Amino acid sequence: MTVRVFPGGGIGRGKATRLIAAAALAVAAAASFGATPAAAAVADKHGAWETRCETPPGAAAQQCAIVQSVVDEDRPNIALVIIALKTADRKSRLLRVVAPLGVLIPTGLGLKLDQTDFGRMSFVRCLPNGCVAEVMIDDKLLEKLENAQTATFVLFQTPEEGIGVPASLAGFKEGFEQLP
Repeated sequence: MTVRVFPGGGIGRGKATRLIAAAALAVAAAASFGATPAAAAVADKHGAWETRCETPPGAAAQQCAIVQSVVDEDRPNIALVIIALKTADRKSRLLRVVAPLGVLIPTGLGLKLDQTDFGRMSFVRCLPNGCVAEVMIDDKLLEKLENAQTATFVLFQTPEEGIGVPASLAGFKEGFEQLP
């Protein structure tokens, strides 16, 4: 399976549909992380990840997250926005994935890091442009995210059909460590 990673490369005219899908999911991701896309400015880049920061309404300080968007080359309607963040109170860490509408909600979103299966992330809500799966990042998961090469997110459109979408973890460790 070939996957186009955004940001990190030029986009030809033939990729416009994929860019629109990724942009729509970025809007959903930004909304799920609490802001409008314009407010979530790119503060830094680390490998395949961008650090995006915003000041949520009523908050005194900015909140930052590392974000990566991936689009499956074989299925341009399958695009994910992956967000890793520390909560505003700095007490928790979250991995949040915005998947396209049409996913099977009860099945959740599978997570594999390199060849290790880490189970399923539960969907917590759906927005107009996608459904959000989320998991707390404990120390074990953080260590694996920081040391693995690839995360594969497995979404289901039917109980029998799992679609694996790989995402690079290059730069994850550096980006996540620099989050406030």
